[in-house]
Amino acid sequence: MARKSSPTISQEELYPLTDDAVREDLDDARLLDLDVEQESPFLRAQKRVSVRRASLPRKTATLLIWAAVAAALIFLCSIAVASLYHYGERSWRFRVESSDEVEIIGLENVTRAQVMEVMGGDIGRNIFFVPLAQRKVQLEQIPWVKSASVMRFVPNCLKVEIHERTPVAFARVGSRILLVDAAGMLMELPGKKKYSFPVMLGMNPGEPLSTRTARMKIYNDVVSQLDSSGAHYSQELSEVDLSDPEDVKVLANNSGGEVLVHLGSSNYLDRYKVYVTHVQTWRQQFDKLESVDLRYDRQIIVNPDLQGTVQRAPLTASAAKKAMAAGVKPAALYSRETVAAKPAVTVPNNKASQASAKKNPAKPVHHKATARKTRPKTKTKAIAGSTTGAQKTANPSAPSTNSSAAQATKKPSPAIIRGQEPQ
Repeated sequence: MARKSSPTISQEELYPLTDDAVREDLDDARLLDLDVEQESPFLRAQKRVSVRRASLPRKTATLLIWAAVAAALIFLCSIAVASLYHYGERSWRFRVESSDEVEIIGLENVTRAQVMEVMGGDIGRNIFFVPLAQRKVQLEQIPWVKSASVMRFVPNCLKVEIHERTPVAFARVGSRILLVDAAGMLMELPGKKKYSFPVMLGMNPGEPLSTRTARMKIYNDVVSQLDSSGAHYSQELSEVDLSDPEDVKVLANNSGGEVLVHLGSSNYLDRYKVYVTHVQTWRQQFDKLESVDLRYDRQIIVNPDLQGTVQRAPLTASAAKKAMAAGVKPAALYSRETVAAKPAVTVPNNKASQASAKKNPAKPVHHKATARKTRPKTKTKAIAGSTTGAQKTANPSAPSTNSSAAQATKKPSPAIIRGQEPQ
């Protein structure tokens, strides 16, 4: 008899799955799905979903916004500036009403009138229309002005600052005496200040500034050398003649009188020290000591030929009075003109001869006679065109005229010069 078949019972029915087992089955299903997705390249491609994007990037849009804001600000600022300019151009508040609104500082020898002659045209003008650069150039054309600056201050003030030149010498130009600075710029005498400079000769009216600058370079070298040892020999000089750059001549003024000293073109201090050391000995040896030539190393020439002396026009009365008030030494105020030559006396420039001359100053009697007999005939013109006229020395052989000859060759004293001043 056949066995009756019964339904088969599965293992799941016999052993029901727990929750953990169910979870593991789910994880396995997910893993299978991932494997299927990895194998998707062999399947039909999936349809892509389109994404909507903006027309401009966000960074570019931000930059454009800031640019628009900046342009708007610039436009507003330009409108404001134009409005202010229009107001400042037409407002009475920015107008220079009088000379009280022009402040000037740094004046010593330059007068306020000279400055206002340049700045006076700006009275009544708006300060924004004053040509500052042009006014600066015009102010620097004043002889005493070395540099100038012009500034405007709101609302209606102008400030002028002047830097003046520093004079280093007097300069005789034609019939006038002026002041000159280290660069060769000529300046009028201020009339309210005294100086102790020598008078420089050799400058001509109308010569270019470059020529005067070259002469001033020589003058500065001479003065710096004479004062380098601390003795301040330049204070003894009445004149410095630079007519010949190769032969600088100085007029030394001391208690014994004026002596024209030739210093050559170099070694000014050493040569002048020779003069200072032996001038008293030479005065004892010679009746009249007028000049000394120290240009040569081995000899000294006493009273050389002075025909090469530059003739100078006499000073006018007003120029002489103004020069004396400024401190010009009397020896430089009159004109000397040599009309005859004098033979020179040569003195050896060595220590032995100089020592013997000091011990026995009266020994070279023939030098005295020679100097006395061959004295040059000179014309002396006093300052301001003196009415005494030119006087000449008389014949030395006539004893009755010896006193008049001595008076003719003698230079006028400061008392006589003061007596010739215009009252």
